[in-house]
Amino acid sequence: MNEIRVGLLGLGTIGTGVARILIEQQELMSRRLGKTLRLAAVADRNLEGDRGLDLSGVRMCSDAQDIVTAGDIDLVIELIGGYEPARSFVATAIEHGKHVVTANKALIAKHGEELFPLARKHGVAIGFEAAVGGGIPCLKALREGLAANAVESVYGILNGTCNFILTKMENEGADYAEVLKEAQELGYAEADPTFDVEGVDTAHKLSILASMAFGSRIRFDEVFTEGISNITAADIEAVRELGYRIKLLGIAKPHGQNGQVESIEMHVHPTLVPVEAQIAQVSDSYNAVQVSGDFVEHTMYFGRGAGERPTASAVMADVMDIARVLPGGVEYLAPPMAYVEEERRDVATLPMADVECEYYIRLMVNDEPGVIAAVTSILADQRISLEAVLQKERHAGHQVPIILMAHETTEGNLQAAMARITELAAVNENVLILRKESFGA
Repeated sequence: MNEIRVGLLGLGTIGTGVARILIEQQELMSRRLGKTLRLAAVADRNLEGDRGLDLSGVRMCSDAQDIVTAGDIDLVIELIGGYEPARSFVATAIEHGKHVVTANKALIAKHGEELFPLARKHGVAIGFEAAVGGGIPCLKALREGLAANAVESVYGILNGTCNFILTKMENEGADYAEVLKEAQELGYAEADPTFDVEGVDTAHKLSILASMAFGSRIRFDEVFTEGISNITAADIEAVRELGYRIKLLGIAKPHGQNGQVESIEMHVHPTLVPVEAQIAQVSDSYNAVQVSGDFVEHTMYFGRGAGERPTASAVMADVMDIARVLPGGVEYLAPPMAYVEEERRDVATLPMADVECEYYIRLMVNDEPGVIAAVTSILADQRISLEAVLQKERHAGHQVPIILMAHETTEGNLQAAMARITELAAVNENVLILRKESFGA
């Protein structure tokens, strides 16, 4: 097969970048592959407008079904996004013997366990490097470069919108709502930013990373998820005074004995990270993934986590991997989730109540005697010790911010204490709990 005919679903921002590579980089890719990748067909609901590309000779379709069932297409690139109709189009393409590459993290997180065996049954490949980390080859690193390691932890800044907002809040002392509006104006955030700022996008990506790292089934619905919308400029400043930065992290760690993974903790939330940690230096809209393995120790993968060109680059890396082994050589590719299918297991998700970490707690309390003593007494009853107690300047209405830095305890233990603390008449309901992580790199 000297020519591989590609069908592209979606000619939006990423689709335009992919089409540009297929057209403008064709000679370079041919030299590297020894065969030609040709953009044969494109499907999009809006085929009008000048995208700055010469699409002459490319079949233009308004219905993706015309591509996923076409006899003259070898490989389909899905860039529609979302759950449906993307899942149906991908499944149909696979059933018609076409290889598939997608940048759709929601699709893989929600329906990957359905699509992987379907692809295997039909003898085709499914690639999704661009689904996590944009242009960063973090999945390829887990699947291939670190294949001889037992993974000990995965930490990720996996959403550029949240990282941009938190960076701007720190650098400019601005509040969340103000920076979110700017992010929307610059195109970093959607008109409805919920999936990004409430951590859902990061949870999609973390569930894929955790499954690949630990040989488990994808369990997106079991990822504990909190977003950044309750973070204030005052919190950013208080944390900085303590030697930390706040980053929205996806965190996954295995638990078990004798090398056996018995459960996996997976959580997404704003996290205090020491300013000297490498991951704390990742700013603006950049992403980073830190993977620690038993032989390689600490590795980090850093770069643009979104955007036309980086994501298109990752899409085409998968296309080229598949193209190298065609025709009929898909079995020579690494398994899509890094483990052979027979060895992937259903692994329990560690309940968030059992996860252990240190905590930053911000309380708004009435400016009256005995409040701090009452709070610390409740914490002591739960056997929670404190590293520091800070009282900030009084706000309007005689409310005083109290910041507590708690030593390691379980989430369940802390939440039990906080349930009692928030019942105190002097404590306002406006409570913020942030978790703290230490890093080996």
